[in-house]
Amino acid sequence: MEERPNFGALTAMIGDLKKAWSGMDDVQRRMLRVTGTAWSDDRTVKAVVGPRGHLLELDIDPRVFRNPNSRALAATIVATVRLAVEDAAEQSKEILDDSIAPDLRRLAPGGAQLEKLLHSHDADVRLKGDDDE
Repeated sequence: MEERPNFGALTAMIGDLKKAWSGMDDVQRRMLRVTGTAWSDDRTVKAVVGPRGHLLELDIDPRVFRNPNSRALAATIVATVRLAVEDAAEQSKEILDDSIAPDLRRLAPGGAQLEKLLHSHDADVRLKGDDDE
């Protein structure tokens, strides 16, 4: 007996593809408007990043200069920017989750890598790359 394709599932998938494709312009606009914001634990550093994690704003409270410690300030800045990047990535993931059916995300070229990319930080990628050398 020859197995026949499940035309109902195929029709549903084609419908999902059409819906996802027709909304791509809106998804792209929404993704490009994403900003991630974070504050340091002591509220002396605020970082705002764009949709790709690039630093857009950095506010440093003048109180940090009362007890200058450049290494501590640098570490606080990096940690705060990282939190802002995670915030932007989470917002981007929510946009994608709302816009693209889960089965299509898995089928998309690089779908698994997209999930990893949205939840990884450049420093992690750099560190992993350094280990490979």
